[in-house]
Amino acid sequence: MNDRIAELESQIAFQDNTIQELNDVVAKQQAQLDDLSSAVKLLLSQVKQLNEVVAAPEGDEPPPPHY
Repeated sequence: MNDRIAELESQIAFQDNTIQELNDVVAKQQAQLDDLSSAVKLLLSQVKQLNEVVAAPEGDEPPPPHY
């Protein structure tokens, strides 16, 4: 009986360790997702700004010189 209890305690300790390792991985991945989300928002903002510059009316630019 004591051997079975010792085996169960060993399995629980192993499972606790595995759960902690998985939790660490999930926390790290969440931090990476947060960083990537921030980067995507920044890039989207920059693309919108560039789009506004490119889509500016052509009347504002002087005509090119003719040769």
